Amino acid sequence: MTDVKLVRNVVILGHGSCGKTTMAEAMLFNAGATKRLGKVDDGSSNLDFEPEEIKRNITISTAFNHYTWKKHEVFLADTPGDDNFINDSKFAARVADSALFCIGAATSVKNQTTKFTDFIEERKIPTIICITRMDRERANFAGVIEGIKANLPLKPAIILVPIGAEANFKGVVNVMSQKAYLFDDKGKAKEADIPADMADEIEIYRESLMEQVAETDDDLIEKFLEEGALTDEDLLNGLKAGVRSGEISPVCASAALNNQGVTMLLDMINDLLPCPSDIAPHSGINPRNKEVEERTATADAPFSAQVFKTMADPFAGRLTIFKVFSGTLSGDTFYNASKDESERFGQIFIMECKGQKPVDSVGPGMIAAVAKLKETTTGDTLCAENKPIVYEPLVPILPVISYAVTARKGDEEKLFSSITKMLDEDLTLKLTREQQTKEILISGVGQVHLEVIGEKIMRKFGVEMELHTPKIPYKETLKGKARVQGRHKKQSGGRGQFADTWIEMEPLPRGGGYEFVDKIVGGAIPKTYIPAVDKGIQEAMEKGVLAGYPMVDVKVQLVDGSFHAVDSSELAFKIAGSLAFKKAAVEAKPTLLEPIMNITIRVPEDCVGDVMGDLNSRRGRVMGMDSETKNEVIKAQVPMAEIQKYAADLTSFTGGRGSFEVSFSHYEEVPAQIAEKVIEEAKGEG
Repeated sequence: MTDVKLVRNVVILGHGSCGKTTMAEAMLFNAGATKRLGKVDDGSSNLDFEPEEIKRNITISTAFNHYTWKKHEVFLADTPGDDNFINDSKFAARVADSALFCIGAATSVKNQTTKFTDFIEERKIPTIICITRMDRERANFAGVIEGIKANLPLKPAIILVPIGAEANFKGVVNVMSQKAYLFDDKGKAKEADIPADMADEIEIYRESLMEQVAETDDDLIEKFLEEGALTDEDLLNGLKAGVRSGEISPVCASAALNNQGVTMLLDMINDLLPCPSDIAPHSGINPRNKEVEERTATADAPFSAQVFKTMADPFAGRLTIFKVFSGTLSGDTFYNASKDESERFGQIFIMECKGQKPVDSVGPGMIAAVAKLKETTTGDTLCAENKPIVYEPLVPILPVISYAVTARKGDEEKLFSSITKMLDEDLTLKLTREQQTKEILISGVGQVHLEVIGEKIMRKFGVEMELHTPKIPYKETLKGKARVQGRHKKQSGGRGQFADTWIEMEPLPRGGGYEFVDKIVGGAIPKTYIPAVDKGIQEAMEKGVLAGYPMVDVKVQLVDGSFHAVDSSELAFKIAGSLAFKKAAVEAKPTLLEPIMNITIRVPEDCVGDVMGDLNSRRGRVMGMDSETKNEVIKAQVPMAEIQKYAADLTSFTGGRGSFEVSFSHYEEVPAQIAEKVIEEAKGEG
């Protein structure tokens, strides 16, 4: 096992199509961890190896590998940049010691970029910023730096300045060493003189770097003000300290597809990013005495780790991936403090893209995996049983879109068994049953998210999933009162059927449910038959008179009736009760109710007007507004029917910067013109 001081744990973050995976591929190739330089565009990527990723040219699931560079062991997590799969990025960032934040030189800072810096800011993760794709058309290094300063909380400190751009990107200048490096046709760097036309620019960058570093330390700022400069040693040590405190993010430039600038990034990771023991101790709760405890990232500390990803495999079973926070894991058992269970495993693995490498032990900072655990799930804390600790659980992003799900060829049991396995792998996926419509609903982060889940299920388990727009669980109620007779008489030779009921029906306040009142006097209906009347009414309420939706918020009083000593029965009075209800419901001004949802929307201030206007068009009511650090929070109530596909619409008019949460609030009457359409459609389906 590698000395903790030589271990680095790095999560690669950034918006979609910024070159994260291409950069990771080049890092692994240069360090000798892979034998070929995988490419995303031609489907040869080592990291994006799943068919769904190759088809879409995007990272869908966090991929892992490690490499050795100048005696340092570096564990990489290459995360998705697409909003549909951002939960993987969130969880990987939660356990990482440091981050490599990629921004495309041509695309610059996108709206979605801020979501990833939120993950960094949450824990002040030490970060290197890599301006990628310097060889692309419209590459603009200075423009990206300005975009970072204007829109992101990171404080960029420029270390490697590009020489040229687009097709003319041919090298970099190291601001710290004041040396230039030119790339050959294979991307190898050779030391050269700083281009004459860049000398003044580099001097300005170095002066700025000194100021930034000095401002992070009282002693350094004093020395800088007195002497006007910092020594190379002061600059390097100050930069390291500033990076590790999260006050400075060093910046480099690269073109990974051509393998340009990658080895210098490998050096920066070794030199500037922290080892596990440089990170503040991890705090958790001792489950036995409920006291807060800490674990330091040293090999001889009590073992502790957190599961942050689970992968479902039809052959290997469930693969549990965890980050070691403290101590050393060896042997074949550990304690799951979250579940209060000891778990036995067969082998410890280090992840290597789609493969695994068996190892005897793992220590702080390392990402490892074990297979076929029975109790352990994503978010659980693993530790030594004699030194238990539970870390803060991982909270997944809430699903925002739902579809009714069925199996295409009717193999429902196999489909739902497959989805259940996917639930272990993806915590943003939910499976529920809508009691009224009897539909099984699958919920996810977005349309693409659910489509990919379907493709995975087909590939892994051989069952095809179909998605349908869910039915709205409308209900019916009354607006008026009615007094009616429900009479059932049937004579067909022998014993007949007879029951006679009079009921009074009126609406209850919204949410009142159902109330039955027995007001029979003088034995007009025998007591033994009254429950049958009640039952007949309740069964009739299950399908209302307008469009077949359940009737709610109704009070029924049984006020009179008659019976026959021979022909009356419980069945006859049940039928009479049902007939009375249907008759009264028609007379008591029936109306349609729809579910109203509470929605909380978070958007930047410049999007508020668009969101408000859109809510109005959806028959929404804004209930209030609050301000958070970066966003405005709009709280509203909107009919369910109007927001079934709100996720895609919000993304469209906020540029991906908006998010929302939805929960059920109450039922309200549907406006007449809309109710007519709903009723007509329901009758057509019937």
